[in-house]
Amino acid sequence: MKSSLFALFLILFPSSLVVAQPKSSWRTATPSELQAVLPARAPVEKERIETEMRTASGIVNSNGKIIAGVVLITAGYSADGKYSHFLLVQSPITFGEISLAAGNYVIGWQRSEDALVVRFYDAATGEEHGAVTAHRLATGSRVESFRIWPPSNNSILQIGRFAIPYILEKQPAK
Repeated sequence: MKSSLFALFLILFPSSLVVAQPKSSWRTATPSELQAVLPARAPVEKERIETEMRTASGIVNSNGKIIAGVVLITAGYSADGKYSHFLLVQSPITFGEISLAAGNYVIGWQRSEDALVVRFYDAATGEEHGAVTAHRLATGSRVESFRIWPPSNNSILQIGRFAIPYILEKQPAK
């Protein structure tokens, strides 16, 4: 009798015993959200370099913090060949061994045999924070000028056919 009542309880109230998996509070940023936070001319060292807004990509959390980037149009600037992307960080993020606090950064890369060596710099000073290796994605993957994938899909920053995994700082529970 007791087992029948317990089975009936499980059938009627299964959700009370199921523990929900935590969902990521990060999602893909909308074009209007990206437009609102990314500059048309990024402050890079002593210059203000034009950005290519159609290449913008980012993620936003439930608190409205965003991590986003965009391709820089560096032709004619002293940054030509050194930097390729502007990166806005409003919530701490780690790429490999490089932890970035909230701030503005620029990214530059060099091609190696089958990877990219990606360097991160402070946008205002040009001070290097370090380098990470971006590895080639599987054949058949879409090529992206720049894309930050939300952690629920794939925690990577994609440049072309190459990707760097990232880790986001855990947000405190409310």
